[in-house]
Amino acid sequence: MKRGIVQSRGLGDIIIALPIARFYHEQGEEIVWPICREFLDSVQDYAPWVKWIPIDTDPQGRFFLHTPLQALQAEGCDLTEMLYLYQYLNSNPELTDPELFNILKFDQYKYQVAGVPFTHKWRLRDCIERNPIREDQLRSVVLPVDGQRYCVAHLKGSSAQVDQNIARNFIDPAVRIINVDDYSYTSVFDWIPIIEGAESLVCLDSVFANMTDQWDIQGPERYWIRRSPWDLTPVLGGHWIVVPTNLPVQEPKRVDPQAEALKKTQMLQSQSGREQGAIHSHVPFQTDKSKIPTNFMHALKK
Repeated sequence: MKRGIVQSRGLGDIIIALPIARFYHEQGEEIVWPICREFLDSVQDYAPWVKWIPIDTDPQGRFFLHTPLQALQAEGCDLTEMLYLYQYLNSNPELTDPELFNILKFDQYKYQVAGVPFTHKWRLRDCIERNPIREDQLRSVVLPVDGQRYCVAHLKGSSAQVDQNIARNFIDPAVRIINVDDYSYTSVFDWIPIIEGAESLVCLDSVFANMTDQWDIQGPERYWIRRSPWDLTPVLGGHWIVVPTNLPVQEPKRVDPQAEALKKTQMLQSQSGREQGAIHSHVPFQTDKSKIPTNFMHALKK
């Protein structure tokens, strides 16, 4: 069967979810995955067993859910069997399981609702076909001097960045710092051999940290910089030294998905004049989850 996945961005989340897709692919299913066009080059040649569908990032935010659903339907996917992997979308709070939301981190949530053991998150090696030519090309640009001690740094994410000199606070001054943002490259996976040869790695909580942890790259001493509240911070499987920062990280007021879904329903009913109960929730909160389904869309069939 065709198994559709709804997780259109960001790149770190896509990498976190790749072993979920691999789990179903290994069961003989065809994986169809709409993602925002800007991420396509990073994954399409490295996970060719996925049918990647590029979609446009629109200002209305339809790329999160509506456009992927349209793309999956056009590909002939059964939408009741899709894997909806967002922990929470404020535009569709009814798609979040409130009990799981309050006890799991966002990456644990993805694996739980997909029905995949969380330990599979660290099977990223099984998901990727490396490109030695691109790796060598990047290495020839980044490492022109053999035997030079170096540190790899990734200090700018999609929504946060830290002082580019932060690594100097705890890295030997004799060590050259290679900032990944200073180079043009096809995919984060092209950096694997460079990271393996590094003396240390300094990462903001972002795609490079996710890839390194899930790949379990051995060799460098690893430094990790938090940028998000606890529930939006991934579970790290390897040993990382947590770097203190002055980033303005504040724990937000906790969202109650069930209450937000009720407010949305009441608003729609008020706007449309519909009768109580006419608004359909894709995943009713009263759904019996005593037998864990492969995903919550599938629960509707039970």
